[in-house]
Amino acid sequence: MRDREQLPVELVDTDGNATGDCSVAEAHRPPGRRHRAFSVWLTDPTGRLLLQQRAAGKTRFAGRWSNTCCGHPAPGEPVIAAATRRLADELGVAPTMITPVTESGIYRYRAVDASNAYVEDEWDHVVVGRLLSGVPRPDPAEVARIDWVLPTQLRRAVDAAPEEYTPWLLGVLDVASTPD
Repeated sequence: MRDREQLPVELVDTDGNATGDCSVAEAHRPPGRRHRAFSVWLTDPTGRLLLQQRAAGKTRFAGRWSNTCCGHPAPGEPVIAAATRRLADELGVAPTMITPVTESGIYRYRAVDASNAYVEDEWDHVVVGRLLSGVPRPDPAEVARIDWVLPTQLRRAVDAAPEEYTPWLLGVLDVASTPD
């Protein structure tokens, strides 16, 4: 298995234009370097959101609840292809189990993980889709647990205990929930 921290990410400027690349690890070391990422939200037919609790071994924001999955496309890789691949790798969700995923918009954010000082400075493509069949089979190295929640339940839970959730979670939900 490859060390995901050594994979390349695409650096971007304040307008999302590619400016170069570096490793995942380098992009997240202080002071952080803005780079392209994606965050996926899957829903079920009743409108519930698929959450994941990040595994304890994750480098950044370990053990926190977050959106369905996140990742970084390789430099020049189409975001939808990277998101589809990551759903299969991280959650065992094959393309045949979901509607084709689509991009909903961009969420720009910067967050520091207080437990280790790693920095998220991301130009985050928000990707959405719907689980049509099957059951996610998370990779335990990536995901501790999954849960399905309604958006209103999620917002209340984050308000009550924000330290249990990733700092980008509600921003990604807002972009995913914005009608075209």
